[in-house]
Amino acid sequence: MRGWALAGLVALAACARAPDAPRQGLRLVSLNPCSDAVLAEVADPAQIAALSHFSRDPAASSMDLAVARSLPSTTGSLEELAALRPDLVIADVFLPAATEAALTDLGIRVARLPIASSVAESREQVRLIARLAGQHTRGEALLARIDAALADAAPQAGHSPVSAVVWQAGGIVPGDGSLIADLLRRTGFRSLSAARGMRQADYLPLEAMLADPPQVILAAGNPGAEENRLLAHPALGALKHTRRERLDPALLWCGGPTIVRAAARLAEVRKAMR
Repeated sequence: MRGWALAGLVALAACARAPDAPRQGLRLVSLNPCSDAVLAEVADPAQIAALSHFSRDPAASSMDLAVARSLPSTTGSLEELAALRPDLVIADVFLPAATEAALTDLGIRVARLPIASSVAESREQVRLIARLAGQHTRGEALLARIDAALADAAPQAGHSPVSAVVWQAGGIVPGDGSLIADLLRRTGFRSLSAARGMRQADYLPLEAMLADPPQVILAAGNPGAEENRLLAHPALGALKHTRRERLDPALLWCGGPTIVRAAARLAEVRKAMR
């Protein structure tokens, strides 16, 4: 995955021009809800040929729905992209190789960016997407907001980390090398699943949660969904010293402006533990 990250960053850097020179007439397409959110923050609306259709879906979006629905969208099909004729398509590592080759044949640049696995990686992506749009100042303003949110959410010196489990739909947990794990550390938590050596998307059964519970369970599932019944199992009521808090699943994976909201929510939960 880090190899893909490096390839994507190199592709972006190769496309970028002078950081303070907005590129008039530039048309950009984003095919991923994470890059959608960044692009919508740093680019002029006229520069956005389309965002991914995911950002119009409340269950998949990482940005303001009203903003997403005010901008053009695409399913990412080759036919749609060819009709849009963008200068650059920002995609993720799952873009089919055949689609990338076809876009290249049409003279459309493609930059692949993975899901950021840390705050540092997210910062790099924000800066590079802003440079692509010739919107250096807006990119730096977004980074300043992220830094301020993380500083506000950081615990005081001497704080003892709160043990936590981020429990996702179906009972899976995030790995230690993920953005949410980085945010947990920065906001005063200790990931209990990581301490147990669990990896990305490992399954944490109810029995294990009951036998060795954390101080807080961050239930990251959509309420009422069948696959999330485990997260609200009646047996959890027996955990008298474990707090249960909801964590919007939309805060788990995307960096950029999502970090601002995620940091604020985690700090809110930590302060409630008092």
